[in-house]
Amino acid sequence: MPTAEEMLSTASVVALGACLSAVAPELELTETRAAPSQLAGLAFSERGRLVRDALLADLPPGYGPIEKIFRAALDDPAFTGWMIWPVTEAVAVRAVESDEFEAGLDLLAELTSRLTGEFALRTFLTADLDRTLAVVAGWTGSADEHVRRLASEGTRARLPWAKRVPGLIERPAVTRSILEALRRDDSEYVRRSVANHLNDLSRLDPALAVAIAGEWLASPAPTTERLVRHALRTLIKAADPGALALLGFEPPAGLVVDGPLLAVPAVAVGESLAFEFSAHNRGADELRLAIDYVVHHVKANGTLAPKVFKLTTRTLAPGESATIGKQHSFKPISTRRYYPGEHVLELQINGRTFGRSTFILSTEGTS
Repeated sequence: MPTAEEMLSTASVVALGACLSAVAPELELTETRAAPSQLAGLAFSERGRLVRDALLADLPPGYGPIEKIFRAALDDPAFTGWMIWPVTEAVAVRAVESDEFEAGLDLLAELTSRLTGEFALRTFLTADLDRTLAVVAGWTGSADEHVRRLASEGTRARLPWAKRVPGLIERPAVTRSILEALRRDDSEYVRRSVANHLNDLSRLDPALAVAIAGEWLASPAPTTERLVRHALRTLIKAADPGALALLGFEPPAGLVVDGPLLAVPAVAVGESLAFEFSAHNRGADELRLAIDYVVHHVKANGTLAPKVFKLTTRTLAPGESATIGKQHSFKPISTRRYYPGEHVLELQINGRTFGRSTFILSTEGTS
């Protein structure tokens, strides 16, 4: 993941000031010009808010004047990249304050090809969900794939990095028509967003997500199965029976598993644990397998907490066997803290657990 400075950098904020001065030389832009010197040590979201507030302080009051300035800046190819993030946020704030929803959303759609406006869209959605969605619905027919993706991505219930919109959490089905309009989209960029959006819904209402996916598979495009597999990935990891059955992963009758066998009995943080197992189809029917594995991590209080990791899918004919291996990394990451002690690794195939092996994780010499 890039750093905050690699995204909304001091250079990009300086360049933003230059772009605005070129189209509105009468503005002093005092706060915007001072912002680069205040970015050090700030996280990305903090940088975005700082520059947004600087823009709002420097630009004329109301929505109309800032729309005129930003539209003029769009004629400059240099008006692009991460500098657009605080611009879209400023547009959203002023448009909502001035009750200029439709005008502000139109400008957001134009800005999104320079850098996505999905995060600024949350301000509109929070202020008036239905009014905003009425405009967003029209974006699904845009000739610009960036705008079509914005319709799906910006309305996700659990959009990463973005603030939560209560209405999207409380009314999971409210964006269904947007997904229906885009699920067959010609652009993989758009379809990927649709899959992630449906995955978000699966966390809120699993039955709804499975029902939607089932309808799509009943009238598929050539790309539908891949989209649905990606959309239901969280439910597959959670061994949801409806999602497993929908994708053809029935209870694996006749499956015999040997393992998992660990390469070593102990591993340190920063190293990888290698393991392998064998799967044998002893039944009379072909088996379609969704194979995951579960690492039960030791928590600070000494209890175990499971985390499911996707491994592979495999189809075994009657009598067929397969040996599958994996190296699981214990490289330190910001979203997980490792604690020493006896951990457990087990297999999860079509929602059923198979095998269980223990190993010791050491944190000595790590910070």
